[in-house]
Amino acid sequence: MEFLKVIRTWALRDKMPIREIARRTGISRNTIKKYLREGKVEPAIQTPDRPSKLDPYAKQLTAWLVSDLRESRK
Repeated sequence: MEFLKVIRTWALRDKMPIREIARRTGISRNTIKKYLREGKVEPAIQTPDRPSKLDPYAKQLTAWLVSDLRESRK
């Protein structure tokens, strides 16, 4: 959730009041206070590189798209 990073930046670095953060994000003031109290940092989740299911058909799809671009619309 990207909100944690934004909330911590606004509150700690920019010294923005909790009410202003709540107004900008649409999150409750109590929730913002909870996030700041916990001090949790979002885990950096790394997704492994996976081949696409369309990889075997990439050349054919590209060829179709290129040929479609060359044809007139009507």
